[in-house]
Amino acid sequence: MKGRARGLLVLLLAVGSARAEPLLQPLAGADGALPPAPWRYAGLPTQREPATRYGMAGVDGRRALRIEAESSYGNLVHPLQRPAEALQLSWSWRVDSFAAGADLRRRDGDDNAVKVCVLFDLPLARVPFVERQLLRLARARSAEALPAATVCYVWDALLPAGSVLPNAYTRRLRYLVLRSGAEPGWRDERRDIAADFRQLFGDESTEVPAVLAIALGADADNTRGRSLAHVADLVLAR
Repeated sequence: MKGRARGLLVLLLAVGSARAEPLLQPLAGADGALPPAPWRYAGLPTQREPATRYGMAGVDGRRALRIEAESSYGNLVHPLQRPAEALQLSWSWRVDSFAAGADLRRRDGDDNAVKVCVLFDLPLARVPFVERQLLRLARARSAEALPAATVCYVWDALLPAGSVLPNAYTRRLRYLVLRSGAEPGWRDERRDIAADFRQLFGDESTEVPAVLAIALGADADNTRGRSLAHVADLVLAR
């Protein structure tokens, strides 16, 4: 009995250790530094605009990623390869300032102060024909593994919470507005990413593809404005 009990204890400890293993590298590091690998910066293939600035900071007693866009573009990407079912993404965020003139409905206003995105490995066969050809061309020009479907959660200055809309340049990226306008301080979010994929891309696939990456970003290259936001406690959990 003692041997059997000891074996059960070892098994439980192993399971507990596996559950504790984070799926995402935490947002951490010294002030001004980027989060540790596998987080990495990713810009546009032929980007001329400045890069959006990222760096860890202390804000109201929290360690947070400071995201400052000033006539700039760029994302932080954490590669993954995980089934999307039964995964929850949670985080806290705050917006200190929005870029003036930002409007996600227009190309000349397609800027946001903060976005949390999930990149999905949607098969090309699921993508409408014309968009499929455009995606192939974009992939040929980019060093990045461009996904066929991306869901971006945004805190928008104008659009009401619950708004769903495609990116002004490509329907391969679709926005879900979670917060609208100025709200002082931190706000917490928790999302079922499979359910959100079905809501935004269910017209193309009811089967939820694997997650390729999680990305954080902000941009102000269209409005030539400036925005400031912070993200903390980003966790992907089964």
